[in-house]
This record gives sequence, structure tokens and C-alpha cells, in this order.
Amino acid sequence: MSIKLYSFWRSLATHRVRIALALKGVTPDEVVTIDLTKGDQHGAAYDAVNPMHALPTLVDGDGPPLVQSLAIIEYLDETRPDPPLLPADPRGRARVRSLALMVAADAHPLMVPRVREYLERELGVPEAARTAWCRHWIATALGALERRLSGEAGTGRFCHGDAVSLADICLVSQVAGAGFFSVDTTPYPSVRRIAEACSAIEAFATAHPLRQPGAPTTA
Repeated sequence: MSIKLYSFWRSLATHRVRIALALKGVTPDEVVTIDLTKGDQHGAAYDAVNPMHALPTLVDGDGPPLVQSLAIIEYLDETRPDPPLLPADPRGRARVRSLALMVAADAHPLMVPRVREYLERELGVPEAARTAWCRHWIATALGALERRLSGEAGTGRFCHGDAVSLADICLVSQVAGAGFFSVDTTPYPSVRRIAEACSAIEAFATAHPLRQPGAPTTA
């Protein structure tokens, strides 16, 4: 079965799925670029694939398109269980999912292109204020993650113990977003430590936004 990934280098949600694919040893047969800066996501062709006009979308074989990064990653984990991205115990899975959702559900949706575009076009928010908005929510999530990771016994080399999980994938995407918006991560030593441990893993390194086709040499 062929795998098609709809992607854009700067999409942090797609970044998460690229990491999961790489960890699972899966290379998409086709990568379709949806340039968010040019509005490709609003075109009729992509509307037929993902009516939310968001990235990523994954097509695995003949089934319907899969959307939403965390849903895609859990699908990959269930269909390709090695290595597992969720702990075996219910409480551990709940902790990992909660850490992941702090990024993917609480923080990241507030800084995606459609939100920034609405702030600009409909509410007239100037660029400096829009940037401050994004930095605020990035830092809010990083601060909350830091408090949990530094204070909870479940933290190990990675977010949960000593094995990479869904939480690490989301943490790394949040740190990448911090880089895009020039948010200093120095106040978050546990977050930085875990992100650095992940970056030493080839699957994380190759999935980084700045290593994707079309990416600039710097963000």
C-alpha cells in the first residue's frame, strides 16, 4: 500500500507526523507540498482532501484521508506498533497524552496560520501584536511543560521514562515553534534537556522543519 503525506516544511503538526513516520521506519511514497504561505490549503483540490484546510493529511492505501496529527500518530502506532509511542499502562498513557495535548490542543492551535490570518484581516491586529500573541502562548505552554517535567516522578531521560513517546514528539514540535518566533527556551531546562536528547536521534533530526524541501537555511 502506498502512503501519501500532505506537508509543508513549516507546519509544526506535520513535523510531529514526520517524526512518527521516521521512528516507525516509514518513508512516504509521495509527499505533496501544500504551501501555507501561498494559500494552497484553501484551494479546491486540497479542500476535497481536508475540509478543515489544515495540515497534515496522510493517505495510507485505499482508505479515506487521515487528518489531525495526534490521530494520525496513534493510527501509525496501532498499525505499526514497533517502537511503541505510548506506554503499556493506562496511567502512563494518560500522562503521555496529557503532555502531548498541552502542545497540540492547548498551545499550537492558537498560533496556526488561519488564526494569525484572522487576527490580521478581520480584527486588524498589527504584525507586532500578532507576534507577541504567538510568543505568549508558546511560552505559556513551555512554562507549564517545564513545571510538570521537572516536578513529576514519571519524567526520565524523555518526557515519560527513558523511551521516546508521543509526548516527546509534541515537545520537540513546540521547541521548533519557539525557534520560529524567537522565544528563548533558557528558562525551561527540562524541556531543553529532553529536546536535545531527542535531537540526537536520527528520526527527530531528519524530520526537523529546516531539513525539509523548500525550507530556508534559517527560520
